[in-house]
Amino acid sequence: HVQLVESGGGSVEAGGSLRLSCSISASGYTGSNYFLGWFRQAPGKEREGIATIDSDGDTAYAESMKGRFTISVDNAKNTLYLQMNSLKPEDTATYYCAADVYRFGLGSGYRYWGQGTQVTVS
Repeated sequence: HVQLVESGGGSVEAGGSLRLSCSISASGYTGSNYFLGWFRQAPGKEREGIATIDSDGDTAYAESMKGRFTISVDNAKNTLYLQMNSLKPEDTATYYCAADVYRFGLGSGYRYWGQGTQVTVS
């Protein structure tokens, strides 16, 4: 059973920063291989990929997210992070974390998703 719980969302002024967290529990999984990602969905828009990280520490970013967003993982805490800087009003969306043992990159094929956390930039 895999459970992902996001936190850290909120309201921030343009130019501000937020760090999102995604607590991951995977009872019964004894492997070390994983693929994790952050996604977002704004009202009336499709879900879009932001960044991914895998168990080798390799990261990938959507081109439009490079430079302002940073994905990282703390394996000891089973927590995925997304540091967001220089936030803009167009970053307003619900942000989701996702996990799988297969590589889906920035696509939405991940089997496990969190419930989302709202980020509002004004």
